[in-house]
Amino acid sequence: MSQENVEVVRAGFEAWNAGDMDAYGELLDPDVIIRVPEGWPEPGPFVGREAVLREFKQARDAWAVDAAEMISDFVDVGDRVVMRFI
Repeated sequence: MSQENVEVVRAGFEAWNAGDMDAYGELLDPDVIIRVPEGWPEPGPFVGREAVLREFKQARDAWAVDAAEMISDFVDVGDRVVMRFI
């Protein structure tokens, strides 16, 4: 299962970088929960696909340049995927 998760995360980065928020949203679990780092403009957490997409679309609109660059390999850890990006 973890390799499948890696492929979902990889597809998410591709959709994000292409600006395809519809495709990105389809990859999210309907019950997704996003906890943002301290200092994020909106405190979160964001619960559910629609809330997460709304927040991420607002973030995309606010940034002049918007791409996620992977700076490490994907590591599959059980049912989770770990990687670093900027």
